[in-house]
Amino acid sequence: MKLLHIDSSALGGASASRQLTAQLAREWVQAHPGTTVEHLDLVAAAPSHLDEHSLGFRLGVEATTERQRQENALSERLVNQFLAADVVVVGAPMYNFSIPSQLKAWIDRIAQAGRTFRYTAAGPEGLAGGKTVVVVSSRGGAYAGMPHEAAMDHQESYLRAVFGFFGITDVRIVRAEGLAMGDEGRATAMAAAGRDIRALFDAPANEAQRLAA
Repeated sequence: MKLLHIDSSALGGASASRQLTAQLAREWVQAHPGTTVEHLDLVAAAPSHLDEHSLGFRLGVEATTERQRQENALSERLVNQFLAADVVVVGAPMYNFSIPSQLKAWIDRIAQAGRTFRYTAAGPEGLAGGKTVVVVSSRGGAYAGMPHEAAMDHQESYLRAVFGFFGITDVRIVRAEGLAMGDEGRATAMAAAGRDIRALFDAPANEAQRLAA
C-alpha cells in the first residue's frame, strides 16, 4: 500500500493541519504495516500556477521550449504520484473560506483529461477511483452544522467536489475548527480531531462514514 501525505499550510511547526496529518500518516502505517509513505510539502515545493508555459498537457500542445518541457515533466510527475497512491492524506487549512493557493496549484496539475477524468457522451467520468482520501480540514472559525457559516465554506465542499469528479467515492473528513476562538477552543478542537483520527482505525465502518459526513 502507498500513502501520499500532502501538506499545504504555510505555518510550518505552528500548523494544526500539519500536526494532524503527521498523526494520521503515523497511525495509518501502524494499522497497515508495510505501507510506504511519500510526503509532498506544497509550501516547500509548490508547483507554479498554470500559465502559458504549463498549459500544454491541457491543450494538447507539444512542448517546444525548455521551460515548457520542465513544466510538462512536473505535471507528469505529480499526476503519476497521485495515481500511484492507494491512500491520500491532504492537509487543507481554510484560507479566506477556501484552500491555500499551493493546494489549488497542485489540483490544477493533476486534473488531467484522460488521466484523472474524461468526458463521455453521458458526461464526465472519474478515472482515479479506488482510493481513500482523508482531508484534514483546519479552520479558525466554526462552520459545520451552521447554515449561514456553511454557505461560506469553499474549502471542504470544493475538495469533496474535486475528488468526487476524479471518481473517488471514499473521501473522509477529519475536522479541527474553531482554532482561532481562544486557547481552550483550540485545545478542544485538536483533541476532537485526534480522537476522530484514532476512530478511523479502531471503530466500525459506520464511524468512518460519520467522519465523512
